[in-house]
Amino acid sequence: MCSSPIGFKLGLSIDRLLNIPWLATTFAVLIALLVLEQTFYRLKKRHLPGPAWTIPLIGRFADSVHPTMENYRKGWDSGPLSVASVFNIFIVMASSNEYARKIMNSPLQVEPCLVHSAKSILLPENWIFLNGKTHVEFRRGLTALFTRKALGIYVAIQDKTTRAHFAQWSQEFSSAKPIMWNARHLNMATSLRVFCGSHIPDEATREIGDTYWHITKALQLVNFPFAFPGTNVYNAIQSRKVAMRWLTLAAHRSKLAMLNADSAEPTCLLDQWVRVLADPAYKGRKDFTDEEMALVVFSFLFASQDAMSSGLIYGFQHLVDHPAVLDKVRDEQDRVRKGNYETPLTIEMLDDMPYLRAVVKESLRLQPPVLMVPYKATKDFKIADDYTVPSGSMLIPSFYNSLHESSVYPMPFSFVPDRWLDPDGVANQNPKNYMVWGSGPHKCIGLEYAMMNMAIVLGLAASTFDWEHERTPNSDKIDIIATCFPRDGCRLKLTPRKVA
Repeated sequence: MCSSPIGFKLGLSIDRLLNIPWLATTFAVLIALLVLEQTFYRLKKRHLPGPAWTIPLIGRFADSVHPTMENYRKGWDSGPLSVASVFNIFIVMASSNEYARKIMNSPLQVEPCLVHSAKSILLPENWIFLNGKTHVEFRRGLTALFTRKALGIYVAIQDKTTRAHFAQWSQEFSSAKPIMWNARHLNMATSLRVFCGSHIPDEATREIGDTYWHITKALQLVNFPFAFPGTNVYNAIQSRKVAMRWLTLAAHRSKLAMLNADSAEPTCLLDQWVRVLADPAYKGRKDFTDEEMALVVFSFLFASQDAMSSGLIYGFQHLVDHPAVLDKVRDEQDRVRKGNYETPLTIEMLDDMPYLRAVVKESLRLQPPVLMVPYKATKDFKIADDYTVPSGSMLIPSFYNSLHESSVYPMPFSFVPDRWLDPDGVANQNPKNYMVWGSGPHKCIGLEYAMMNMAIVLGLAASTFDWEHERTPNSDKIDIIATCFPRDGCRLKLTPRKVA
């Protein structure tokens, strides 16, 4: 019985509405769909940790829009496997090294899916979306682009580009300012020069660099999926078109330069690729169009830009916050360079800088640029004895816990480069835990190039500048924008270093 006239009238109105056949049917269907949604979620979830019920329709959408390390850690700490749901996409998160590696090493049962909009931005024919034997064969043909000989060509380009940017930095950082955008522009310019050499004009590096942030924003875990004007995905597609136009031109120019001069030595990655394809001993595919070569270079740009930018920025922050480590880097630079600071670096000189390499490796371990890579189960996937991931589910292997396992990395949240100097030390004896670059058939193909680039920039910066860090309340907070960045952008003051 209603307790008031208003309640009585309201109840009567609802009764009348429900007597309208179409409205009653619609209401019943909605209730049935909601019950079905919860039932399927519970059946898939089974005994794994995670919300007991999913929020109707949207699931944990709010958490995905503004991801935080705190929320991720809650999920990782709840168990080696845990679950969530976003827009009826069932998600299984793997936080242990065993399960993360199992996902990435099971190409017959899972495939990388990145984010919903990835194929519309990066193009569905991009080789990074290949899987199985086709992927292995395509990847094998690209390994010649990252041999030691090829890396030796790239060192000179990296060194020259970095020095040119540092000449500008000496003026721009006379007072503390965020280094984030400068590091991103340096990284973009370096990548484009390494990949394309002189086959791409300066205006192209600026245009691609200015627009690439749209791609970064559109490749966050959750985004409005349709490419309507003004959306992140739409802006990213326009940025891809800009990059592809310039990269296609560079591929065409590289072919002309290398094929019209048999004695010409490669001066960039594209040249190296053209030379490899022309080698009679090469047994792989040779008939790449300009557009196909451009798309591969674009995939390298996608893989390198944000991950290396994040790595560089945290490399600066870790070093400046640990002055004793920075002093050791400088001592090693002084020893190897022997006072000749204007002499271009070589790959042999980098070989003689083990401490700098240890610094790079430890910085990436402490704060990995990428926390996880989404995969999709292409069939039912028995990931554990007591749990099978349903086909069509998203799987998200985390790298973070593997990189902070205390049994492998004592003092896991401390910056300790020395842990990498002993070949028989526990860190070097457990390479399966070092998952900065992923694992399995999709492990980063350019990892040596990326680490080399970080070493060159940080080593030259240590030799060139004295550093001061203006710490803020946001210095240790992390923004997750596809990759990780310090929330305040790492505020540095750089003063030209006086060397005796």
